[in-house]
Amino acid sequence: MTTTVTGLDEIKALAGRDLGSSGWLEITQERVDTFADATGDHQWIHVDPERAAKGPFGGTIAHGYLTLSLLIPLFNEVLDIQGVTMSVNYGLEKVRFPAPVPVGGKIRLAVRIASVADVGGDGVQMVVDFTVELDGSAKPACVAQAVYRHYA
Repeated sequence: MTTTVTGLDEIKALAGRDLGSSGWLEITQERVDTFADATGDHQWIHVDPERAAKGPFGGTIAHGYLTLSLLIPLFNEVLDIQGVTMSVNYGLEKVRFPAPVPVGGKIRLAVRIASVADVGGDGVQMVVDFTVELDGSAKPACVAQAVYRHYA
């Protein structure tokens, strides 16, 4: 379910709230191959299913940075921010990839708004705790803390 907020005051009211999870997204070999082409990272654990089947993961896996890049579309499923003139990705505090995402695996994003604070230029800084859950795994595929700025 998507949470929709309008304007900076409603963004501020999100501080400390768990916003729930996105829907599940299956990671396909086509997506992994496209990411490899876009980034130039063609390591065999990602793009060679035959070789990867004999490797440490038993098959091809998604790039960690592919998993990280999927935060954006999955986050958009969870939170819709309206009534601002601009939103920017300000950076990341930390990122870890505790479990590999096998091709054919499904991920979803759990979102918690850690904090929201005023910043100059009529804006707010929102710190978001992300957990990319991997269907059937006790460990998450990714944990990250991201920082966004939204301006009126």
